[in-house]
Amino acid sequence: MANNMGFSTDSLKLDAEAEIERICAWLRETVAKDLRKRGAVLGISGGIDSSVTAALCAKAFGPQKVIGIFMPEHDSDPESLRLGQALAATTGVETVLEDIGPALAAAGCYTRRDGFIRQVVPEFGEGWGCKVVLEDALTGRGYNISWLVVANPAGEQSRHRMPLEVYLGMIAAANMKQRTRKQIEYYHADRLNYAVAGTPNRLEYDQGFFVKNGDGAADFKPIAHLYKTQVYQLAEALGVPEEIRRRPPTTDTWSLPQGQDEYYFSLPYDRMDLCLYALDNGVSREETGEVTGLTPDQVDAVWRNIASKRKVAEYLHAEPKKLID
Repeated sequence: MANNMGFSTDSLKLDAEAEIERICAWLRETVAKDLRKRGAVLGISGGIDSSVTAALCAKAFGPQKVIGIFMPEHDSDPESLRLGQALAATTGVETVLEDIGPALAAAGCYTRRDGFIRQVVPEFGEGWGCKVVLEDALTGRGYNISWLVVANPAGEQSRHRMPLEVYLGMIAAANMKQRTRKQIEYYHADRLNYAVAGTPNRLEYDQGFFVKNGDGAADFKPIAHLYKTQVYQLAEALGVPEEIRRRPPTTDTWSLPQGQDEYYFSLPYDRMDLCLYALDNGVSREETGEVTGLTPDQVDAVWRNIASKRKVAEYLHAEPKKLID
């Protein structure tokens, strides 16, 4: 769909082959000359971003100089591992399987999380599932309200408001997963003198959809300039398996299934990409609404939500504060 001002769903289209060559040239220059490393390590989740990052690294360095790490834990969807293995088979990269569930259990990740949940749902326990979801971003408030969703062993779901301490406690426990994975990545990077690749796309990087010193930590981030829509374009050109390209973006963080739009963005990635592009490029709310299928007021609500998340992201991107004489 297009409007008479040139903004359309095609605004995010790029020359995928040319962009792949540009990124690969940058990767070779950055890793070998700037970072002085021999190859790349990254976590492979079976999602589109890590798949494209792995494929780019394999093309840039050769698959023999890329290590992909599978790091499932107790709440992981087995499909993530299967798809990650399919990606590794396609790219030819070497892989390592590291089950981080025992480490997380020993550190109290699951018991800490469950303890916070029981402050709201006392009966929560063995056989139950959970996730945290956001209220619709189109409410227009400019901030989001999070809800706890639980499912009992019979599969019956209920939704609950959380006190702030419960929400913060659950997120703190969940963040242990990302920080544990990063520790494993840097272990393998250190033993091989490789650099660690980060996998955030532009939407995630801009909006702070990552854990500080967790999946936000990396030596280089080759797709952080690309909208997720563009990541999918590169995926097709790189030959990423179709079943990975068809899979809806997931968080794979909680024990209940969950999409990224339910957990953080509240809108599907394709519309979020267009709203972010429009905001950054001075497209009017009316034009944006025409292309995205939103009303002008809804566009304003999404833009306020973007601005709010950017404030959060400032802390996530910030270097440690230092007193320098």
